[in-house]
Amino acid sequence: MAQEFKDYSDEVRLHRYSIVRYLLVIVGTISLVLGIIGIFTPVLPTTPFLLLTAACYARASQKFYNWLMNNKYFGNFIRDWRIHKAIPLKAKIIAVASIVITMTISAIFAPIIYVRIGMAIIGICVIVYILRFPTKKKED
Repeated sequence: MAQEFKDYSDEVRLHRYSIVRYLLVIVGTISLVLGIIGIFTPVLPTTPFLLLTAACYARASQKFYNWLMNNKYFGNFIRDWRIHKAIPLKAKIIAVASIVITMTISAIFAPIIYVRIGMAIIGICVIVYILRFPTKKKED
């Protein structure tokens, strides 16, 4: 079933200078790439980068902003955050599990105890940061 296209153009407030709009598209695209990488890496957060992308595109281009908001993967992150200000339970579980697994494997191969301790501290801080956000309630 195809997702219905919604026009989000009313949320776009284009910057008056075209050079700034071009720069915002570049920054937004870099942020989008980092957000995509964040989906697969536990230490790089996805949602903040997607929110930055949305903010940049909203000031730079109706076309890019509509594409992002209607994207079947990225649009959900942004809309969920805007509406609920919460992270889905499944996303929290995957994020915490990924951090624990990758940090544990990395610590096993770290030759210096201080590196292991540093990794553990970073992992714990990121987990605490993720868990501080409210959990999105299931929609009926």
